Amino acid sequence: MKQGILVVSFGTSYENARKKGIDSIEKTLMETFPDWEIRRAFTSGMVLKVLRERDRIYIDNVRQALERLAEEGFQRVVIQPTHVINGIENDEMIQTAQMFQDRFESLSFGAPLLTSTEDYQQVVGAVTEPFSQELAKPDTALVFMGHGTSHHANAAYAALDYWFRAAGYSNIFVGTVEGSPDVGMLIEQIKKTSVKRVILAPFMVVAGDHARNDMSGSSEDSWESQFEREGFSVDCVFKGLGEYPLIRQLYVRHALEAIQKQS
Repeated sequence: MKQGILVVSFGTSYENARKKGIDSIEKTLMETFPDWEIRRAFTSGMVLKVLRERDRIYIDNVRQALERLAEEGFQRVVIQPTHVINGIENDEMIQTAQMFQDRFESLSFGAPLLTSTEDYQQVVGAVTEPFSQELAKPDTALVFMGHGTSHHANAAYAALDYWFRAAGYSNIFVGTVEGSPDVGMLIEQIKKTSVKRVILAPFMVVAGDHARNDMSGSSEDSWESQFEREGFSVDCVFKGLGEYPLIRQLYVRHALEAIQKQS
C-alpha cells in the first residue's frame, strides 16, 4: 500500500528560514514515520511565484500535490498543515483537499499547531524553555509576533496569551501583524510595567519576511523601531517555530492522530 503525508505550509521565499523551519518539520516527520512518504505543498501563490521565477524552484500547491499523489497510486494520504491556527489558509486547504476525497482509499487531516487545550499547554512549554534565563529578569519582556487574521481564529492569540499568564509568565506578550492585538496595544500594555528591555521573536513557523521586515529593521513601522521610540531596549530573535524541537513533536502528534483516524 502506498501511503503519504502531505505537509502543507504557507511557505517562504527565504531559503535559510525554509531550511530551518519547514525542512526541519518535514525531516522530523520523515524520521518518525519511515513507512510514509513525505511530500510538500505551499499555499501562498506569491511565494510559489517568487521561488519559481527567481530561484527556479518548483513546489506544488495543494491541488497539484494531491493530483500527483492520486496519479502515482497512493491509497492512504494524511494532510498535515504547519499552519499555526485554524484560519483562512487552513479552511481553504481543507476545502481544496476534500475535492480529492474519492481519489484515495482514505484521506485525513492533521490539526494546526494551536487546536486543543493540550496544544496550548505544550506550546507554552516549548517556546519558553529557551528563554528561561531572560524571563527570570524583572525588567525584561518577551514579545511574540504572530501573523494575525481577520478570521475568527484570530482569537487563538488571545487564548495563547491567557495560557502564558496561567503558566506564571506575566512578562510574555502576544501580538499580531495583521490582527489584534497589534503592536500599539502591546506597547501601551508594557509601558504600564517595569519592563525596560524587550525581546522580539516571531510566533510563526519560519522567521521569514515578517520577521525581517515587520518585526525588525530600521523602518519606522517595524516593531523594533516602535518599541525603541518608546524608550525600550530591543533585541530581535530570528527563530521560527519550526526550529523548536518540542513544536516539531507537536506536529508529529497531530499527524499520528490523523493516521489513527484511518485505522
